[in-house]
Amino acid sequence: MRRAFVNEDHEEYKPKRNHHLPPRDDPSYDAAAAAALLEGARVSEVLDAEDATGYKWGDPQLRAHVEALLAQARALGDDRLEQVAERYLKHRA
Repeated sequence: MRRAFVNEDHEEYKPKRNHHLPPRDDPSYDAAAAAALLEGARVSEVLDAEDATGYKWGDPQLRAHVEALLAQARALGDDRLEQVAERYLKHRA
């Protein structure tokens, strides 16, 4: 086989993350969507999280939920979650 047909630098397949979101009409959906977006940012999969939740990064509708997650991250000493939550709150959708 000629080397031209061998892709040695291909990326490994990564299955899509299951964000375990409740139904869209569930009152807890927005909180779960905020958590999913922050987790997506934590692992560099924001676009997948946006697709899964229907919200864009920085959406002001989720601000209160992200602020609560930021407070929780600070209380737990979760520096990475704190970082992505702060970045979310600074972003203008």
